This record gives sequence, C-alpha cells and structure tokens, in this order.
Amino acid sequence: MGRIVVEVMPKPEILDPQGKAVVGSLPRLGFDQFTAVRQGRRFELTVDGPVTQEHLDAAAEAAEKLLSNPIIEDVVAVHAVQED
Repeated sequence: MGRIVVEVMPKPEILDPQGKAVVGSLPRLGFDQFTAVRQGRRFELTVDGPVTQEHLDAAAEAAEKLLSNPIIEDVVAVHAVQED
C-alpha cells in the first residue's frame, strides 16, 4: 500500500486564531524562540500498490476540489510517503 500526504494551510491574509493561541502558549512552556505559528491540516490518502504519478495527480485534484477551501486555504504540498 502507498500513502499520499496532502497539506493545506490557511492563506496568509486569513486570521488563524488557533495558531495565535499556540504561539501565545509556547513561551509559558519555555519555548521562546518561536515568533509565529500557523496551523494547517494534513490528509493521508492510501492507495493499493505503490504510488504512481496518476495517483499524485488525482490527489492534487481532490485537494483542490474537496480537501481545501480555495477561498481561504492553499494546498501547499501533495507528495508520496516512503514506507519504512
């Protein structure tokens, strides 16, 4: 079985209240080196057999049509995951 990962992030101009909450909490936990956080979404799609270019193309199309909201989100990555 192969896996494809699709990563979706809010567009830069869209407010990210979850990211703001996380960045506000990090210093209280001792992580003061981070200045910003944006929270996105990750989808894992499984296919029978190895991942082909056809699978990746279909995943990219699904990402644009179903997995993301193109008004407020960008698809930032579609890639195969190597199985260990």
